[in-house]
Amino acid sequence: MRDQKWLQNLFDEMWKNHFSDVPVLNNILIKFSRVSRTRLGSIRMTRDKKSSIILMNGIFKDPLIPVQVVEAVLAHEIVHYVHGFCSPLKRVHRHPHQGGVVRDEMIKRGLRHQYEVERRWTKNSWRGLVGRGMR
Repeated sequence: MRDQKWLQNLFDEMWKNHFSDVPVLNNILIKFSRVSRTRLGSIRMTRDKKSSIILMNGIFKDPLIPVQVVEAVLAHEIVHYVHGFCSPLKRVHRHPHQGGVVRDEMIKRGLRHQYEVERRWTKNSWRGLVGRGMR
């Protein structure tokens, strides 16, 4: 069952296996958001800068969506944290997607397969899912 506990465990495993070299300078909260037609995931920081919040599209609760897609979207948001966007870490780039830096970081961290599965799934399945009215 894909619930909050499942999502937290996925985040913990992802951090341990791919991002353990990154200092955690504030709380990182992860949770499902509402189902959205336009946003797979997002990251923001609280006003007091004590927490970064990663929101994952509620559609990812559906077990029919490949877990690699959820992993890739989660890794994408973690990469933003690593690059200093919505985190207290020093900003590495001027823009969050400058020149494919997210893709490059994911590949460098051993997440090529998840990246490629997510890209194919988004291209081939996302519009159909959105077109059916999503849940």
